[in-house]
Amino acid sequence: MKRWMYQSMIELGNGKISSAALKRFAQSAISRKAIPGFINAYKIDLGDVDRPSGRYTSLHDFFTRSLKAGTRPVAGADLVSPVDGRVEVHGAIQEGSRFQVKGIGYSLAELLGSEQMAERYANGQYAILYLSPADYHRIHSPADGEVLKQYMLGDKSYPVNRLGLTYGKSPISGNRRLITELKTPHGQVLVVKVGAMYVNSIELTEFGKVWKKGGEVAHFSFGSTVALFFESGHLQFDAKIHDGDRIKVGEPLAYMV
Repeated sequence: MKRWMYQSMIELGNGKISSAALKRFAQSAISRKAIPGFINAYKIDLGDVDRPSGRYTSLHDFFTRSLKAGTRPVAGADLVSPVDGRVEVHGAIQEGSRFQVKGIGYSLAELLGSEQMAERYANGQYAILYLSPADYHRIHSPADGEVLKQYMLGDKSYPVNRLGLTYGKSPISGNRRLITELKTPHGQVLVVKVGAMYVNSIELTEFGKVWKKGGEVAHFSFGSTVALFFESGHLQFDAKIHDGDRIKVGEPLAYMV
């Protein structure tokens, strides 16, 4: 019953008109007035932000803010975090190319729209990283690599916060998502950028075929999720990684063993 009520309420506001209206407001000059309230509501630390809050032209401009140079050093680990956020869950991909988030089972083939791609990662591992509205929303590459494939799937988006992950309609595999497959020195890696409710926007900032570890590649317009999938079974997550922990761009995520 709770799941049905939650999904029904979200569907009422999760249409093209409401999404477009919210996006227009967030990008308008008048939305600048909402920035101080947004900062206070989410207790956003401005110490790393590249300019004073009064110099942003809109709420969207602030939301997609850059950081001061040198505030996110890139570790020497084989794979590093691509975002600032929370480690929602990490572990081994299950038999049948399935993975679990908040007790909900997901099909990797459904997420990717391809059985063939899913088979490549069947014996691998995964990590789901959640970005709250308070987080820095630019996405960086987890490793040096060559872009093999990049494509978009889905249209609507449920929230990807804890309520959304618990009661939403498969928000990881059903939401709008931009999928990038990288060929790295440590095997192939999937970087799945999952849009959040309403604005649902994922903007590329790196259009080349080569990604550099720690280099910026895209940004979200609102809070969302990055799902990482690693094909090799010889990958070991950093000992400091635990579900529910915070992590920042460039911090160690995993090593090849």
